Amino acid sequence: MRAVITVVGKDKTGIISKVSTFLAERGVNILDISQTILEDYFAMIMLTDISGASVPLARLSDECAALGREINMSIHVQHEDLFNAMHKI
Repeated sequence: MRAVITVVGKDKTGIISKVSTFLAERGVNILDISQTILEDYFAMIMLTDISGASVPLARLSDECAALGREINMSIHVQHEDLFNAMHKI
């Protein structure tokens, strides 16, 4: 099972490290990652494999949102199928 994780907010040092460590601690594997800086803003999207995750998707989503609040970022987790359905024309 795969999920799309987005991270957006004001740029600062350590965002990728904090998020990737957080995911690794929960057994989430990052399959692909893209990140960019838009002036002072950081934007990242990750395609992840959550089949080995130690927590269910809903809990992972809640925990990522809580991490986002801690680091003043917006972090959203969506099942890949939902993400694809939302972005289909």
